[in-house]
Amino acid sequence: MAVEVTEKTLKDYQSARLKEKAAPKTINEEVGFLLRLLGEQGDTIRAKLRRQKALKLPGRSDVGKAYTSEERGLLYEAAKKRRSKAIYPALALTLNCGLRDKELRELQWGRIHFSEAYLVVGESKTDAGSGRTIPLNSLALEVMKTYSAWYLEKFKQLKPEWFVFPAGKPQPTDPTKPCTSFKTVWRKIRLAAGVKGRWHDNRHTFITGLAESGEASDQTIMDIAGHVSKRMLKHYSHIRMEAKRRAVASLVPDDKTTVKGTENKSTKDGKRPPSKALGKVAV
Repeated sequence: MAVEVTEKTLKDYQSARLKEKAAPKTINEEVGFLLRLLGEQGDTIRAKLRRQKALKLPGRSDVGKAYTSEERGLLYEAAKKRRSKAIYPALALTLNCGLRDKELRELQWGRIHFSEAYLVVGESKTDAGSGRTIPLNSLALEVMKTYSAWYLEKFKQLKPEWFVFPAGKPQPTDPTKPCTSFKTVWRKIRLAAGVKGRWHDNRHTFITGLAESGEASDQTIMDIAGHVSKRMLKHYSHIRMEAKRRAVASLVPDDKTTVKGTENKSTKDGKRPPSKALGKVAV
Protein backbone atom coordinates (compact mmCIF):
# COMPACT_ATOMS: atom_id res chain seq x y z
CA MET A 1 0.00 0.00 0.00
CA ALA A 2 1.15 3.53 -0.70
CA VAL A 3 0.73 4.54 2.93
CA GLU A 4 3.18 1.78 3.94
CA VAL A 5 6.01 3.07 1.76
CA THR A 6 8.92 4.41 3.83
CA GLU A 7 12.54 5.30 3.22
CA LYS A 8 13.40 1.68 4.17
CA THR A 9 11.03 0.46 1.48
CA LEU A 10 12.91 2.53 -1.08
CA LYS A 11 16.32 1.32 0.13
CA ASP A 12 15.16 -2.30 -0.07
CA TYR A 13 13.89 -1.63 -3.58
CA GLN A 14 17.23 -0.16 -4.61
CA SER A 15 19.07 -3.22 -3.30
CA ALA A 16 16.67 -5.63 -5.00
CA ARG A 17 17.00 -3.87 -8.36
CA LEU A 18 20.79 -3.84 -8.11
CA LYS A 19 20.71 -7.62 -7.61
CA GLU A 20 18.63 -7.82 -10.80
CA LYS A 21 21.52 -6.05 -12.58
CA ALA A 22 19.49 -2.89 -13.24
CA ALA A 23 21.58 0.21 -13.96
CA PRO A 24 21.85 2.81 -11.15
CA LYS A 25 20.50 5.48 -13.51
CA THR A 26 17.41 3.36 -14.21
CA ILE A 27 16.82 2.71 -10.51
CA ASN A 28 17.14 6.42 -9.70
CA GLU A 29 14.55 7.24 -12.34
CA GLU A 30 12.16 4.60 -10.98
CA VAL A 31 12.55 5.82 -7.39
CA GLY A 32 12.07 9.43 -8.48
CA PHE A 33 8.89 8.51 -10.35
CA LEU A 34 7.49 6.69 -7.32
CA LEU A 35 8.25 9.60 -5.00
CA ARG A 36 6.44 11.99 -7.33
CA LEU A 37 3.41 9.69 -7.34
CA LEU A 38 3.33 9.74 -3.53
CA GLY A 39 2.95 13.52 -3.39
CA GLU A 40 3.57 15.05 0.05
CA GLN A 41 4.46 11.64 1.47
CA GLY A 42 7.06 11.31 -1.27
CA ASP A 43 8.47 14.75 -0.43
CA THR A 44 8.96 13.67 3.19
CA ILE A 45 10.67 10.41 2.17
CA ARG A 46 12.84 12.26 -0.34
CA ALA A 47 14.04 14.67 2.36
CA LYS A 48 14.92 11.80 4.70
CA LEU A 49 16.81 9.90 2.01
CA ARG A 50 18.66 13.04 1.00
CA ARG A 51 19.81 13.60 4.60
CA GLN A 52 21.01 10.00 4.70
CA LYS A 53 22.71 10.49 1.32
CA ALA A 54 20.72 7.54 0.00
CA LEU A 55 18.36 9.28 -2.42
CA LYS A 56 20.35 8.44 -5.54
CA LEU A 57 22.69 5.59 -6.32
CA PRO A 58 26.05 6.66 -7.76
CA GLY A 59 26.14 6.38 -11.53
CA ARG A 60 28.74 4.65 -13.64
CA SER A 61 32.06 6.41 -13.97
CA ASP A 62 32.70 4.79 -17.35
CA VAL A 63 30.19 5.78 -20.02
CA GLY A 64 31.43 3.38 -22.64
CA LYS A 65 34.28 2.99 -25.07
CA ALA A 66 34.92 3.41 -28.76
CA TYR A 67 36.51 0.49 -30.57
CA THR A 68 39.68 1.15 -32.54
CA SER A 69 39.92 0.42 -36.24
CA GLU A 70 41.86 -2.75 -35.47
CA GLU A 71 39.26 -3.90 -32.93
CA ARG A 72 36.45 -3.29 -35.42
CA GLY A 73 38.25 -5.43 -37.97
CA LEU A 74 38.67 -8.26 -35.47
CA LEU A 75 34.98 -8.08 -34.52
CA TYR A 76 33.90 -8.14 -38.16
CA GLU A 77 36.05 -11.20 -38.89
CA ALA A 78 34.76 -13.05 -35.82
CA ALA A 79 31.14 -12.23 -36.75
CA LYS A 80 31.59 -13.58 -40.29
CA LYS A 81 32.67 -16.96 -38.90
CA ARG A 82 29.57 -17.50 -36.78
CA ARG A 83 26.79 -19.87 -37.87
CA SER A 84 24.28 -17.08 -37.45
CA LYS A 85 23.75 -15.26 -40.72
CA ALA A 86 22.25 -12.31 -38.88
CA ILE A 87 25.04 -11.26 -36.55
CA TYR A 88 27.43 -9.87 -39.18
CA PRO A 89 24.80 -7.59 -40.80
CA ALA A 90 23.56 -6.62 -37.31
CA LEU A 91 27.09 -5.65 -36.32
CA ALA A 92 27.60 -3.76 -39.60
CA LEU A 93 24.40 -1.76 -39.06
CA THR A 94 25.14 -0.78 -35.48
CA LEU A 95 28.76 0.19 -36.28
CA ASN A 96 27.81 2.14 -39.40
CA CYS A 97 24.36 3.48 -38.50
CA GLY A 98 24.52 3.74 -34.71
CA LEU A 99 21.26 1.92 -34.07
CA ARG A 100 20.31 1.18 -30.49
CA ASP A 101 19.73 -2.47 -29.59
CA LYS A 102 15.92 -2.23 -29.63
CA GLU A 103 15.93 -0.17 -32.84
CA LEU A 104 18.06 -2.84 -34.50
CA ARG A 105 16.09 -5.85 -33.29
CA GLU A 106 12.77 -4.32 -34.34
CA LEU A 107 13.94 -3.07 -37.74
CA GLN A 108 11.56 -4.13 -40.54
CA TRP A 109 12.30 -4.58 -44.23
CA GLY A 110 9.85 -1.85 -45.18
CA ARG A 111 12.13 0.65 -43.44
CA ILE A 112 15.19 -0.16 -45.54
CA HIS A 113 15.33 1.71 -48.86
CA PHE A 114 17.99 0.04 -50.97
CA SER A 115 17.66 2.22 -54.08
CA GLU A 116 18.09 5.45 -52.09
CA ALA A 117 20.56 3.85 -49.64
CA TYR A 118 18.98 4.81 -46.31
CA LEU A 119 16.87 3.33 -43.52
CA VAL A 120 14.15 4.72 -41.30
CA VAL A 121 14.21 3.99 -37.58
CA GLY A 122 10.96 2.79 -36.03
CA GLU A 123 9.89 3.38 -32.44
CA SER A 124 12.86 4.53 -30.42
CA LYS A 125 13.91 5.38 -26.88
CA THR A 126 13.27 9.08 -27.48
CA ASP A 127 10.90 11.13 -29.62
CA ALA A 128 13.93 12.52 -31.42
CA GLY A 129 15.05 8.98 -32.25
CA SER A 130 11.77 7.69 -33.64
CA GLY A 131 11.35 8.01 -37.40
CA ARG A 132 14.82 9.42 -38.06
CA THR A 133 16.51 8.59 -41.36
CA ILE A 134 20.06 7.26 -41.52
CA PRO A 135 22.11 6.95 -44.74
CA LEU A 136 23.61 3.55 -45.54
CA ASN A 137 27.28 3.84 -46.42
CA SER A 138 28.82 1.51 -49.00
CA LEU A 139 29.72 -1.17 -46.44
CA ALA A 140 26.32 -1.26 -44.76
CA LEU A 141 24.52 -1.24 -48.11
CA GLU A 142 26.60 -4.09 -49.54
CA VAL A 143 26.23 -6.21 -46.40
CA MET A 144 22.46 -5.71 -46.27
CA LYS A 145 22.01 -6.56 -49.96
CA THR A 146 23.90 -9.82 -49.44
CA TYR A 147 21.91 -10.60 -46.30
CA SER A 148 18.59 -9.82 -48.00
CA ALA A 149 19.43 -12.36 -50.73
CA TRP A 150 20.01 -15.04 -48.06
CA TYR A 151 16.81 -14.00 -46.25
CA LEU A 152 14.80 -14.23 -49.46
CA GLU A 153 16.16 -17.70 -50.16
CA LYS A 154 15.23 -18.86 -46.65
CA PHE A 155 11.79 -17.28 -46.23
CA LYS A 156 10.84 -16.91 -49.95
CA GLN A 157 9.64 -13.33 -49.37
CA LEU A 158 10.71 -9.94 -48.01
CA LYS A 159 7.46 -8.62 -46.62
CA PRO A 160 7.68 -4.96 -45.47
CA GLU A 161 6.28 -5.81 -42.04
CA TRP A 162 8.66 -8.72 -41.47
CA PHE A 163 11.59 -8.22 -39.14
CA VAL A 164 15.08 -8.01 -40.58
CA PHE A 165 16.44 -10.05 -37.67
CA PRO A 166 13.77 -12.69 -36.93
CA ALA A 167 13.12 -14.77 -33.85
CA GLY A 168 14.40 -18.31 -33.53
CA LYS A 169 17.39 -20.22 -32.13
CA PRO A 170 19.93 -21.27 -33.21
CA GLN A 171 18.66 -20.18 -36.65
CA PRO A 172 15.80 -17.71 -37.35
CA THR A 173 12.45 -19.39 -37.92
CA ASP A 174 9.72 -16.74 -37.52
CA PRO A 175 10.10 -13.50 -39.53
CA THR A 176 6.90 -12.09 -38.00
CA LYS A 177 8.65 -11.73 -34.63
CA PRO A 178 11.91 -9.90 -33.78
CA CYS A 179 14.88 -11.64 -32.19
CA THR A 180 15.07 -11.17 -28.44
CA SER A 181 18.79 -10.52 -27.99
CA PHE A 182 22.27 -10.55 -29.52
CA LYS A 183 23.96 -11.07 -26.14
CA THR A 184 24.91 -14.74 -26.45
CA VAL A 185 26.48 -14.55 -29.89
CA TRP A 186 28.07 -11.17 -29.05
CA ARG A 187 29.84 -12.70 -26.06
CA LYS A 188 31.27 -15.43 -28.30
CA ILE A 189 32.37 -12.89 -30.91
CA ARG A 190 34.16 -10.77 -28.30
CA LEU A 191 36.01 -13.78 -26.96
CA ALA A 192 37.03 -14.93 -30.43
CA ALA A 193 38.19 -11.43 -31.37
CA GLY A 194 39.94 -10.83 -28.05
CA VAL A 195 38.10 -7.52 -27.67
CA LYS A 196 36.54 -6.20 -24.47
CA GLY A 197 33.39 -4.10 -24.51
CA ARG A 198 29.60 -4.05 -24.59
CA TRP A 199 27.26 -4.36 -27.56
CA HIS A 200 26.19 -0.76 -26.90
CA ASP A 201 29.80 0.33 -27.38
CA ASN A 202 29.29 -0.26 -31.10
CA ARG A 203 26.96 2.75 -31.01
CA HIS A 204 29.55 4.71 -29.02
CA THR A 205 32.08 3.83 -31.72
CA PHE A 206 29.80 5.09 -34.49
CA ILE A 207 29.10 8.44 -32.82
CA THR A 208 32.75 8.91 -31.89
CA GLY A 209 33.74 8.24 -35.49
CA LEU A 210 31.33 10.92 -36.73
CA ALA A 211 32.68 13.41 -34.21
CA GLU A 212 36.31 12.64 -35.06
CA SER A 213 35.77 12.85 -38.81
CA GLY A 214 35.25 16.60 -38.72
CA GLU A 215 32.71 16.19 -41.53
CA ALA A 216 29.57 16.34 -39.41
CA SER A 217 28.24 19.20 -37.31
CA ASP A 218 26.85 18.58 -33.83
CA GLN A 219 23.33 18.97 -35.20
CA THR A 220 23.96 16.43 -37.96
CA ILE A 221 25.33 13.92 -35.44
CA MET A 222 22.36 14.47 -33.14
CA ASP A 223 19.93 14.00 -36.04
CA ILE A 224 21.58 10.74 -37.10
CA ALA A 225 22.05 9.36 -33.59
CA GLY A 226 18.66 10.49 -32.26
CA HIS A 227 19.99 12.62 -29.40
CA VAL A 228 18.01 15.54 -28.09
CA SER A 229 20.77 17.67 -26.60
CA LYS A 230 24.47 18.51 -26.85
CA ARG A 231 24.85 17.18 -23.31
CA MET A 232 23.93 13.71 -24.54
CA LEU A 233 26.26 14.10 -27.51
CA LYS A 234 29.12 14.85 -25.14
CA HIS A 235 28.14 11.82 -23.05
CA TYR A 236 28.57 9.48 -26.01
CA SER A 237 31.38 11.06 -28.04
CA HIS A 238 34.74 9.92 -26.70
CA ILE A 239 37.12 11.92 -28.84
CA ARG A 240 40.44 10.08 -28.67
CA MET A 241 43.68 11.80 -27.76
CA GLU A 242 45.06 11.11 -31.25
CA ALA A 243 42.27 13.16 -32.81
CA LYS A 244 42.84 15.97 -30.30
CA ARG A 245 46.56 15.96 -31.09
CA ARG A 246 45.86 16.22 -34.82
CA ALA A 247 43.50 19.12 -34.25
CA VAL A 248 46.03 21.00 -32.11
CA ALA A 249 48.95 20.16 -34.43
CA SER A 250 47.09 21.65 -37.37
CA LEU A 251 47.43 25.08 -35.74
CA VAL A 252 51.24 25.05 -36.00
CA PRO A 253 52.44 26.90 -39.13
CA ASP A 254 55.07 25.26 -41.28
CA ASP A 255 58.31 27.03 -42.32
CA LYS A 256 56.74 28.53 -45.44
CA THR A 257 54.12 30.38 -43.49
CA THR A 258 56.61 32.02 -41.13
CA VAL A 259 56.66 35.76 -41.63
CA LYS A 260 59.75 36.49 -43.74
CA GLY A 261 62.34 38.93 -42.57
CA THR A 262 61.39 38.90 -38.89
CA GLU A 263 63.47 36.00 -37.60
CA ASN A 264 66.82 37.89 -37.35
CA LYS A 265 65.63 41.44 -36.97
CA SER A 266 66.77 43.07 -33.78
CA THR A 267 67.57 46.48 -32.46
CA LYS A 268 71.07 47.61 -31.59
CA ASP A 269 70.51 46.63 -27.97
CA GLY A 270 69.66 43.09 -29.02
CA LYS A 271 65.91 43.36 -28.49
CA ARG A 272 63.40 42.34 -31.15
CA PRO A 273 61.37 45.29 -32.50
CA PRO A 274 57.64 45.26 -31.81
CA SER A 275 55.39 43.89 -34.54
CA LYS A 276 53.53 46.58 -36.48
CA ALA A 277 50.62 44.21 -36.90
CA LEU A 278 49.94 44.27 -33.17
CA GLY A 279 49.55 48.01 -32.93
CA LYS A 280 48.96 49.33 -29.44
CA VAL A 281 48.13 46.32 -27.33
CA ALA A 282 48.08 46.34 -23.57
CA VAL A 283 49.72 43.24 -22.15
